[in-house]
Amino acid sequence: MLSSWIVSNGMLKLKASGNSITVTGSAKQQLKSDLAVWTGMFTAQSPELTGAYAKLKNSQDKVKNYLVEKGFTEKDIIFSSINTDIRYVLLANGQYSNQVESYRLSQNVEIRSDQVDQVAALSREATDLINQEVEFYSNPPQFFYTKIADLKVEMLSLATQDALKRAEQIASNSNSKVGALRGAKMGVFQITPLYSNEISDYGINDTSSLDKEITAVMNCEFEVNK
Repeated sequence: MLSSWIVSNGMLKLKASGNSITVTGSAKQQLKSDLAVWTGMFTAQSPELTGAYAKLKNSQDKVKNYLVEKGFTEKDIIFSSINTDIRYVLLANGQYSNQVESYRLSQNVEIRSDQVDQVAALSREATDLINQEVEFYSNPPQFFYTKIADLKVEMLSLATQDALKRAEQIASNSNSKVGALRGAKMGVFQITPLYSNEISDYGINDTSSLDKEITAVMNCEFEVNK
């Protein structure tokens, strides 16, 4: 019979008592995102609503042409509905009058593409549109791995195998053998930027980085026999 003891080393946490042993195993894998989402916004302002719409349409055409020149297809480019902000004349007493000063229109553009490197470059270069007299704002891109569900099953299996190896190594120190798996519970499953040391009990799902690392943790209880 094994005496009660605890071993802790990195991802390893072991507690043994009676005829069972509980071990935490882990698995890591590096991967590159296969889907990128980027958004930007452009605006136009004019004293007349028709003038503001004309300016915005001109900017939309420039944005579309710019994105096509960057290698994206029209099906990759999604324009949102137009948002209208009416600005009124501010009086000397600090109150706004009913007189319209200008109309400010804004529209978002989104790119969803598997050309992840091109999207990463676009997010840094899109403000070049300002040189074309487009009032443009670029947001940081988001990066995803779309096959995460399938990979999760594989990673949890590898983490379980790692737990078994750890249990066998420690049990051998007392001339014992690891038997059947009594129970298993999934621990942290997280996606972090590559080379990051972030960790959370609730898991992390990073969308900011192109290259990522997946960590899967399994808490397993095995029988131990002399």
